[in-house]
Amino acid sequence: MHDRAEIAGNFLTGMADTLLREIVRHLNTLAETGETAVIDLRSLPLTSADRELLAERLGRGEVEVLFNVAGTSEAWETSYSGVWWVRHYGTGEHIASERIEIMPLPEMLETATADIRTAAHRLAADLDELADLEEGQTDG
Repeated sequence: MHDRAEIAGNFLTGMADTLLREIVRHLNTLAETGETAVIDLRSLPLTSADRELLAERLGRGEVEVLFNVAGTSEAWETSYSGVWWVRHYGTGEHIASERIEIMPLPEMLETATADIRTAAHRLAADLDELADLEEGQTDG
């Protein structure tokens, strides 16, 4: 005997097609204005069949990213440029967050301005140190 949740996950509700139409609208907006959008898949009443159909229709593109910062995260561009499927995992590899991001690059890949500034200072200091070492070697 199956419980209600198992049965509910095996049928299509039409949510995948609705989301695909929403993604088209967001892609057009991104192309015209640069405005990005995020669809939180965990907040929607998707059945497992809906999720599988959405994944099948969007497909997978050539770019995939995996990294570990406060847990494992992965992102892949779908077969449609600018449409990214992003997952963040919590403890025990449980999916903590799952989103469709319509943007040139997923938010998690954007470097914060403060981090860029720090990197510029570090690289300049490293170059100064290297120059001092090289100068010391030629003086000796």
